[in-house]
Amino acid sequence: MPAQSHRSNPTILGRRTLERDHRRLAALLQPAHSVLDVGCGTGAITAGIARAVGPLGFVVGFDRDKALLEMARKEYGALGNLSFEHGDATELPFWRQFDIVNAARTLQWIARPALAISKMAGAAVGSGTLVVLDYNHLRNTWKPDPPAAFMRFYKAFLAWRDANHWDNEMADHLPELFRAAGLIAIESSVQDEIAERGQPDFAERSTLWSHVIESAGAKIAEAGFCTAADLEEASETYTMWTETAMVRQVLSMRTITGSVPVFHEKIGSGSV
Repeated sequence: MPAQSHRSNPTILGRRTLERDHRRLAALLQPAHSVLDVGCGTGAITAGIARAVGPLGFVVGFDRDKALLEMARKEYGALGNLSFEHGDATELPFWRQFDIVNAARTLQWIARPALAISKMAGAAVGSGTLVVLDYNHLRNTWKPDPPAAFMRFYKAFLAWRDANHWDNEMADHLPELFRAAGLIAIESSVQDEIAERGQPDFAERSTLWSHVIESAGAKIAEAGFCTAADLEEASETYTMWTETAMVRQVLSMRTITGSVPVFHEKIGSGSV
């Protein structure tokens, strides 16, 4: 099966914030930092980064999806220290320019994450920091168990990702990829996304998979991993379940940070 591309749902991207949805990065940012945000999407988190580093810093949002970048420019173009550029994470055109290079929920959609990490490291200044936040889709849990129709979709989702060489355990594999790229001082921290009934954002977080079915379902069916009828049943039963029975959802995530050695010029050379 030919590899497919993926467009993230703008609704999901647009409602995220730096402080809530990328807590580790928020804690690292300082005024006057320069930051590259790889896979910036609609720019919601990127704009938060720009506000955090202030007018003496600068931020570049980078994404391969021109439609999402157009949304980002329209919504956040007035921020003077923020710009958006188009391109692929495995072909970053930057060299030794940024204090922090970030990718949040991005490498899970890249078939060659080692190359992307190498290019990201090359974009950072010596002693700069790489920050990557991503999922382990095999460790996600729900209470009580979701409807069978949704779980059939979820298995199809994982199989579709496998077929496209997108790592379903990306979060757990990042430390080794950082080490292979020559990064040092590597740290891993848990940043699970939790939806718990009674929390103010429960409705927002619990409907994430409804948006995934909507945005990715047609491609999953086109690739032969499910049918249109399967998608309809999964969507209907999942929506009803979140409204009436779901108590807790935990999406397994980790943030990995690492430093670029000051004199490690091979990093980012694209040799991976």
